[in-house]
Amino acid sequence: MTDPNLPAHDASFRDPSGFVFVENGIIKRCILPIYFPQYNALKESGVFDTLIKKGHLIPHEESNASEEKIILTPQQIPFITYPYEWGFEQYKQAALLTLKLQKYVLSKGFILKDASAYNITFHEGRPVFIDTLSFDFYEENTPWRAYKQFITHFLGPLVLAKYHGPDLLKMMQTQIDGIPISLIASLLPGKTKLNPTLYTNIHLLAKMESKHQEDYEAKTPMAKLSRKAQDTMLKGLFQFIQKLQLKKETEWGNYYEKTNYDEKAFDAKKELIHRWVTERSPKRLIDMGGNDGTFARTVLKEVPHVMVTDIDTNAVDHNYRHVQTNNEKNMLPWVCDVLQPAPGIGFNNTERASMIKRLQAYQPDVVMALALIHHMTLSGNVPFEKSAAFFAAFSKTLIIEFPKRTDSWVTSLLVRKREFKAHFDFYNQEAFEAGYATYFTCVKKEAISGTERVLYHYERIQNET
Repeated sequence: MTDPNLPAHDASFRDPSGFVFVENGIIKRCILPIYFPQYNALKESGVFDTLIKKGHLIPHEESNASEEKIILTPQQIPFITYPYEWGFEQYKQAALLTLKLQKYVLSKGFILKDASAYNITFHEGRPVFIDTLSFDFYEENTPWRAYKQFITHFLGPLVLAKYHGPDLLKMMQTQIDGIPISLIASLLPGKTKLNPTLYTNIHLLAKMESKHQEDYEAKTPMAKLSRKAQDTMLKGLFQFIQKLQLKKETEWGNYYEKTNYDEKAFDAKKELIHRWVTERSPKRLIDMGGNDGTFARTVLKEVPHVMVTDIDTNAVDHNYRHVQTNNEKNMLPWVCDVLQPAPGIGFNNTERASMIKRLQAYQPDVVMALALIHHMTLSGNVPFEKSAAFFAAFSKTLIIEFPKRTDSWVTSLLVRKREFKAHFDFYNQEAFEAGYATYFTCVKKEAISGTERVLYHYERIQNET
């Protein structure tokens, strides 16, 4: 039970060992007496210290301790992303981290009792485990308690993405407890039954589940498992996932190789963005629809925390690899479709906060929307005033690019409207400015040299009520 004086966060109510709460804007964790033996053993054995030093576990400080509760104050994470907002490479790294954790703690006499993908988020350029209470004592010759959860949260989604494309990872938005084994097996090609890893960990598991709905776990071949056998199983899963690759290429993966303006114009746009952003001295910035982060990187040295979203997982993967290669700890890439932003999900629709609510809590000082408005308007049929309301919900300063009707990308989008092209005569600068004037004040605007595009610097109108 939670302490009435420390109301649990909406995302923290399932674990009887403790809960997360917010105090004066700081996320904290309360550990209840039922978990004291595990917590003290993990602390005294040095497991916590080792995992924190490796960067696998979020650092924390013990800020209060009594017979009734222990309070931990973890390192604060500016923005939490969820599994359905990760690129394929990020999802892979989260899966591999989970296996690393289980393998290490098993060697120290513990296990991961949870293998939920929601126990991981991305921070300082890499995946990090954030549920400090997910560890328990290992009992000799017992299987990994969280094995099935790992399959439904990690192996299954990754294999589905491999064969059907990365959009399948978004299934985690509706399957918060993991994609059912039977569904995973039914969606995989028949040839996957010939793969020993997939047959054993998915197809055989699905078969056992259907035959023994109530007690299949007791009858599975892993009902009894030595520590050595479990270590071998973890190693096999790790090697299989490590080699997984996507086959599907996407339209926007090499977007900047087919831009519709020359290198001089490209550099002019970079210089203009850098100047406008740095004038604001922001602490937090998000580039919506920022592809691989090319333009956000022009201010990466000046802005402590930068996020780049894109609808295309290949672009997000490319960005993430760049983050890894260059150790860009203040850059966070994630997947977002601005036409369908992630809603609140889970119990009471509050267990996982919507994208809008998280961005409002994040409070970005600058929001960039470059080469995005024509897609929202012409592909998504979103009126200017509607998109302005969307950005106003979380933007103080908005730097937005408007491609004119003479821009080649806009021309291409209009051609696709065919006989309905005339319905989009409203797509022009005057209508754009009028729509955004409802929520924003235009500080300045400037044509981007060598292009058919205009950059706007807006400030949100503050409501007096």
